[in-house]
Amino acid sequence: MRVVIQRVSEASVTIDQKIHGQIGMGLLVLVGIEDADKDEDIQWLSNKIINLRIFNDANGVMNCSVKDIHGDILVVSQFTLHASTKKGNRPSYIKASKPEIAVPLYESFKKRITDELGKPIQTGVFGADMKVALLNDGPVTILIDSKNKE
Repeated sequence: MRVVIQRVSEASVTIDQKIHGQIGMGLLVLVGIEDADKDEDIQWLSNKIINLRIFNDANGVMNCSVKDIHGDILVVSQFTLHASTKKGNRPSYIKASKPEIAVPLYESFKKRITDELGKPIQTGVFGADMKVALLNDGPVTILIDSKNKE
């Protein structure tokens, strides 16, 4: 699984000109799923996201997690995170999972994030044409790949 995590002041996802999910201070998490992803990837990644200390403490130091600040999370599926640009100029998405594999993993990921955060999260709709709006705070943007645990 690959995620792009953005610390936001606010974010929303719109589908068919209607807001489907919206948050204030928190994290926008774009998630890409590949066939090799398993429950272990979900567990590791959700724990990492919930406990990632990228929010300022009272001294202005990034020392607090989204859970510490009682922030919100918006999760949006994005298969293009597995784009390969090795050959030519047209990205290949061969590593991105097909819906029959990706949807159950995506649903499991959303549930795990909700459980670990301790409150409901907001989401997009898997496979939908979505418009994502955000006000990146910082800016703080983190890339994490569960296959490359740095």
